[in-house]
Amino acid sequence: MATVTFRLKGVRNPSPIYLQFRHENKHNLWKKTGKVIDPKNWNPGTKKPFLRTPELKDLAIDLRDLGIQITDSFNESPNRTIDGDWLQKQIDLFNGDLLPEGQKSDLITDSIQHIIDTANVRENSKGGLGLSKSRINSYKNLQRILKDYQGKKKFKIQDVDISFGKSFLSWMLNKRNYSEGYSKKKIDDLKTVCGDAEINGLKVNAQLKKVKGGKTKNEQIIYLSPEELKKIEYTELVSEALKNARKWLLLGCNLGQRGQDLLNLNENNFVTRNGLYLIELTQQKTGKQVTIPVLPTTKEILKGGLPYKISLQKFNTQLKDLCEEAKINEKIFAGKITMVNDKGEEIKKDDKGKYVEKGEKRKLLGDWPKYQVISSHVCRRSFATNTYGKLPTPLIMQITAHGTEKTFLGYIGKSSMDYAQQISDYYLNQTKNNNGL
Repeated sequence: MATVTFRLKGVRNPSPIYLQFRHENKHNLWKKTGKVIDPKNWNPGTKKPFLRTPELKDLAIDLRDLGIQITDSFNESPNRTIDGDWLQKQIDLFNGDLLPEGQKSDLITDSIQHIIDTANVRENSKGGLGLSKSRINSYKNLQRILKDYQGKKKFKIQDVDISFGKSFLSWMLNKRNYSEGYSKKKIDDLKTVCGDAEINGLKVNAQLKKVKGGKTKNEQIIYLSPEELKKIEYTELVSEALKNARKWLLLGCNLGQRGQDLLNLNENNFVTRNGLYLIELTQQKTGKQVTIPVLPTTKEILKGGLPYKISLQKFNTQLKDLCEEAKINEKIFAGKITMVNDKGEEIKKDDKGKYVEKGEKRKLLGDWPKYQVISSHVCRRSFATNTYGKLPTPLIMQITAHGTEKTFLGYIGKSSMDYAQQISDYYLNQTKNNNGL
């Protein structure tokens, strides 16, 4: 006959409760139950908790039920391999750490892990298979953040309703000091996880579609005006690294591409077709084919050849140094990627450039000198903003690869005053043309 008993080992508080499984002289196995108790509340005579409180009564019931489940499992299949792994599996099944075969977990964290584990066979935005590294990292970050949020509680897919969404969003904004844009993006990622779980047969909350994430409106669209670009172009530089970064910057603001696509350019991207000198490339993010004419301004920048290769991370760092040298220091309200402490305050660096305390990277909103918030994305945005109104919008969008004009107009740094001025200039030119001027 199989028997299950419990005991403590040691006198620490709390002490883990061990389970002993015995069957005749064939099996004598020990495993931790995953439960703990203050030794003062353990009755060594009965090998059970004292029934002093409702919590201890619940613990005693759990241990009794665990013992029944293990003996029932053994009696149902006495010929299976009985060893430590089998016993651990029974304990894990009872504690909810392992699901019966064929049953799917309805925990949010497990559904996130399922997406991560199957990332290589999932359709991506380019129509091919395999999620990008950044997309996978986005799900990993969601999983880490959610585990931090839930603590010992394990939230289920069906728990994601309007109230959950608001609470989770508030916690990210107020407790973790994440930016509004990042927090809303995590809500969107969570909704995607729930949608995927529903496809896999799990029930979702009826309020899921009403949980609000979405994009936040940019407080400040950061770009370099033609005047600022001229200022950078004619700044005296000593550093060869900054001269190289300047060449990449000026080239990028003429080509309108994302940082990594820009830095990946090589001689093979330059071709001549039907007498036109062109740059051809495939954008990494969208998979779109882009063809850009090499204009006189681009040829001027490329005198002496392409700048030498650097990493995107180094380019972002050098851009800030370059713009500081050029005194691009107008104060603007924007988000700066920086290291913050638990209070959400920026952590300063010492004379050696090391942070004086531990923290986490955040996008911190504030009034910053413009050079501190410059990054590689300024190339594409500057091109789009500076050429808008000078070139037909569809032609600009062919180069930037924006899908819709609405998205494009939300992307560029033009105010209502800029549009009013553009309309005024248009009618002024029309009047001149009509008068034969």
